[in-house]
Amino acid sequence: MAKHPPQLRKSTLLTASGTNTSTRWGFLKDIRKNPWLYVMLIPVLLYFTIFHYYPMYGALIAFKEFSPRLGIMGSPWVGWEHFESFFNGIYFWRVIKNTLMISFYELLFGFPAPIILALLLNEVRKTAFKRTVQTLTYMPHFISLVVVCGIIKEFTMSDGLINDLLAFFGWERVSLLLESEYFRTIFVSSGIWQNIGWGTIIYLAALAGIDQEQYEAAKIDGANRWKQMLHVTLPGIISTIIILFILEIGKLMNVGGEKIILLYNPSTYETADVISSYVYRLGLQEFNYSFSSAVGLFNSAINFTLVISANWLSRKMNNTSLW
Repeated sequence: MAKHPPQLRKSTLLTASGTNTSTRWGFLKDIRKNPWLYVMLIPVLLYFTIFHYYPMYGALIAFKEFSPRLGIMGSPWVGWEHFESFFNGIYFWRVIKNTLMISFYELLFGFPAPIILALLLNEVRKTAFKRTVQTLTYMPHFISLVVVCGIIKEFTMSDGLINDLLAFFGWERVSLLLESEYFRTIFVSSGIWQNIGWGTIIYLAALAGIDQEQYEAAKIDGANRWKQMLHVTLPGIISTIIILFILEIGKLMNVGGEKIILLYNPSTYETADVISSYVYRLGLQEFNYSFSSAVGLFNSAINFTLVISANWLSRKMNNTSLW
C-alpha cells in the first residue's frame, strides 16, 4: 500500500478538521439567524422521541418472559425462545402467506389505481365535472374506518346490496364475509374505493408541475393524446411513482390490521389472518405480551429490510431514491 508523505497526511487532517469546524459553526450561525424555526422544531422532536423512539425500549420484552408485576427489566431473559416458537408454530406459514398475498394484491391493483385516475382526470377539460369526480373520490378517505367496515358488512350480508345485484343476475345469495375465498377481494377492493381519491392528490400535484411546452413540442411532432401521455406525462411523474412505490414496499408486511380485525371472523382466518391481527389476538386477547412483541419485532425488521433494499435498487436503476 502506498504511503502518503507526512505533509500530505497533515494537510488532509487539517482539511477534514476545518470542514467539521466550519460545519459546526455554520449550524450554530443558522440557529442564531433562524431561532424561531428551531423553536418550532422542538414539538416535532418531542413527539417522535416520546411516541416513536422511547417506546422502542419496550421491544426488550420480545427477549424476555415478561411479567407486568416484575416489569421489563425485572422479567427473566429467554433469548430467542419466542422467535423460535413463532417460526415453528402451526400458524407461521398461514399468517406469512396471507400477509404477502393481500399485500401483493394491494400493490397489483391498489397502487396503480390512483395513478390511472389521476391520468384520466388530467385529460378532462370540463372543470366542473373534474372537481365533482375529485370530491366524490376524496370523500371515502375521511369516513371513519369503523363506519367503512360497518358499510362493508351491511353491503355483503345475504340480504345486502351486493347480494341483491348478484341475485338479479341469477347468483345465489350468500353472506360474503363468512366465506374465506371472498375476503381478500372484499378487503382490497374496498381499500381501493376508500383511498383512490386521496392517493390521486399527490399525482395531480406532480402532473401540474410538468412543463406545458413539452406537450406543445409533442403536438408539433405529431403525437396524439395517447402518445403524449406515454412520452410526456408518465416520464414527468415517474420519480413520484418510484418514491411512493418504495414507501409501499416498506409496508409490505404491515397490512392494515385494524380493518382486518373489524372484518374477519374465525370462519375466514384461513385467508384473512395476517401478522398484525395475529399479534393483536396474542397480545391483547390472550395477554401473551412477549410472544406478540417478538412477532411484531420480526415484522418490523422485515419491513425495514424491504424498504432499504427497494431504495438501494431504485437508486442503482433510476437514480431516484428517498435518501
